[in-house]
Amino acid sequence: MKRRAFLTTTAATAVSGLAVGTVSAPALAQGTPTVRWRMATSWPKSLDTIHGSAEAMCHRVAQLTEGKFEIRPFAGGEIVPAGQVLDAVQNNTVECGHTLASFYIGKNTAYGIDGGLPFGLNARQHASWLHYGGGMELLRDFYGRNGLVNFLVGNVGVQMGGWYRKEIKSVEDLNGLKFRVGGFGGLVMTKLGVVPQQIAASDIYTGLEKGTIDAAEWIGPYDDEKLGFAKVAKYYYTPGWWEGSAAITGLVNTTAWNNLPDPFKIAFETAANEQAMLMQAKYDAKNPEALRRLVGMGVQLRAFPRPVMEACYKASMEVLKENTEKNPDFAKIYESWKAFHDTSNSWFALAENQLDSFRYTAQRKA
Repeated sequence: MKRRAFLTTTAATAVSGLAVGTVSAPALAQGTPTVRWRMATSWPKSLDTIHGSAEAMCHRVAQLTEGKFEIRPFAGGEIVPAGQVLDAVQNNTVECGHTLASFYIGKNTAYGIDGGLPFGLNARQHASWLHYGGGMELLRDFYGRNGLVNFLVGNVGVQMGGWYRKEIKSVEDLNGLKFRVGGFGGLVMTKLGVVPQQIAASDIYTGLEKGTIDAAEWIGPYDDEKLGFAKVAKYYYTPGWWEGSAAITGLVNTTAWNNLPDPFKIAFETAANEQAMLMQAKYDAKNPEALRRLVGMGVQLRAFPRPVMEACYKASMEVLKENTEKNPDFAKIYESWKAFHDTSNSWFALAENQLDSFRYTAQRKA
């Protein structure tokens, strides 16, 4: 089923359902088979935001199909390690996965565009590029050549810049820093002397505690509080510039997807679209409360100094340029992304930024 045709049909059904006060699930034909899938995720069970979103998506699929299509989610490490979800879906060890595409830039840097690029699109812009800027079509072609079907299933928004055992006062302080950072952030910071480490969320606390890493980024206050990072690192930096926002990708094995009845496909994409909205809504509600608690525990909030941000931006542009020159897959998708980025930024700077900047300043003065 074509994505645009699906969206049009779903919208019409929703409007019709709202008119009578209810939205119906897709009609299931008599004799529709029962389907059981497994979903491997890249997240610890303790994170009720991101892993909980995967659980909620699976529950919603079952609701919409009257229990005929059941997907069982598994935390990172239960079936495969957190960073091997794509491989597991690709080789059909599991039918679907829930992950951050940036984890897989070692296979092809084009995956990183799906997760989010340094100093890139925010969550709203990313969804807009995917659904109305041609991004989904380009990514579907790329993933399709790798035996996968991709879906936007969430976004964590702009992340924090991570936890540090010492202050970062200058660009020189980055040299030699052993930093848990994945995706393009690691490629960029290598240019500044950082030694990037890609380790699973469940191993970050131990790494900081034992000093095998000097710093680590994960997501933001709510998740970071749950993982206990404030106990082993004092300085908490902002912003997480390595992704303008981190989009979470649902992956489905192409053969498994093609074998699904159409009503089950509709249910899966409907549940994905719901969580694309609800995941970020939960983070936006939970992060402020968690940040207050962390500061109350003595955490020292810091903003990266301007020279550090400028050095990171310069290095980011170099990395992106290098990848357009050496990776045709990256170049093809990035061309669309960059054109949308520039146009969208001009609008957000004019409207969103003007209002947001004023109201934040007005609140502080009040």
